[in-house]
Amino acid sequence: MNKKHVLFGFFLFIALFTAAGTETFEFQYAEGNKYRIVSVVEQDVYIDRQFSHRARIINRVSVEVTGAEEDSAQHNAVFLSSEQLLEGDGNFQWSEEYNSIFERDRLGYITIDPEYYMPVVRNVPVFPGRNVTEGESWSAAGYEMHDFRRAFEIEQPYRIPFEAHYTYRGKQEWREESYPVFSVSYRIFYEPDPVPGRVWPRRIMGASDQLVYWDTEIGQAVAYDETFRLIFELSNGMIMEFRGRAQAVVIEAEIMQKEEVAQTIEDEIARLGIEDVTVRIVDEGILINMENIQFQPDSAILLESEKEKLDKIGEILMQFSGRDILVAGHTALAGTAAGRMRLSQDRAGSVANYLISNGVRDASQVIVRGYGAERPVADNRTAEGMRQNRRVEITLLEN
Repeated sequence: MNKKHVLFGFFLFIALFTAAGTETFEFQYAEGNKYRIVSVVEQDVYIDRQFSHRARIINRVSVEVTGAEEDSAQHNAVFLSSEQLLEGDGNFQWSEEYNSIFERDRLGYITIDPEYYMPVVRNVPVFPGRNVTEGESWSAAGYEMHDFRRAFEIEQPYRIPFEAHYTYRGKQEWREESYPVFSVSYRIFYEPDPVPGRVWPRRIMGASDQLVYWDTEIGQAVAYDETFRLIFELSNGMIMEFRGRAQAVVIEAEIMQKEEVAQTIEDEIARLGIEDVTVRIVDEGILINMENIQFQPDSAILLESEKEKLDKIGEILMQFSGRDILVAGHTALAGTAAGRMRLSQDRAGSVANYLISNGVRDASQVIVRGYGAERPVADNRTAEGMRQNRRVEITLLEN
């Protein structure tokens, strides 16, 4: 072999070695795609540097790609969260719901109107638009949007900028598959303008460190793992701190054959002899309506007869174990609006936790919502109408 052949072989080896150790990260889109992101957050809350409580928060984002071009796509998303205090009765309670429309380009940059509060973290991840080698780093600007309407009655969200730092970590295993992995790390420090006449966060500090598992074939993350810390120094001297960890998975939704699924559920209800239960198709999926579900008076404690009913419904739901469920509570028009809302949330939470405890669904697959008397299906002026309005609905979700 002459010198020319030796050099050619050497450079070919170098080229193959380099190609094997590089990845090109970018988002890919197809109009009509649906997916959901489910994150489980476990956090400790400290008040004035003293431990207050521990909570588990389940965030569920349902996304549909409603328009896709070569370099960007429009996303319609619904953000839902449920919170569970790890002390006490342990009920998961619906916390917040947001709708959002935004565009994201193939490198990860988001374009969004200011009326939308979600997503909180924006322009993460952002990619450099070229091959990156294992161990290589890059940086890009991002920002967080914080909604303080409920906590501090501050109408406009706070936009908190940061610089995110990324490093390609090579391939790692997740659920017995190998994926390219990159880390994301950023820190925030923000001092808002004073808000006269009320308590306000005069200093916001935080840190986020993430590990993202990426599927280059579909152009989407499949999972991420995050540790975080967020500190609020309030104008009244109080210090609130949140420390925790979040783990998330991205799940592509399968098309639901709604008519077929609804018929299967109706047939199973008839076979099992379940009374006061009806089924109908809704935009979100298949709704199972349990009329006049019975609890102990003015409480969320299920009667034994209702547990038997839920056991049978759980048997049906197990046939569609890949689908998440929404458990919604409703009351008749009695008592105060606040009392009705609280009771409907508690009762929906009781049903949800009974299904979870029996293994029908993992907690991350369940959304809990209380509506009070806001959505009657019958006339509250009659005893029969009130009976129909006292109900819990379980929706088998398409996405």
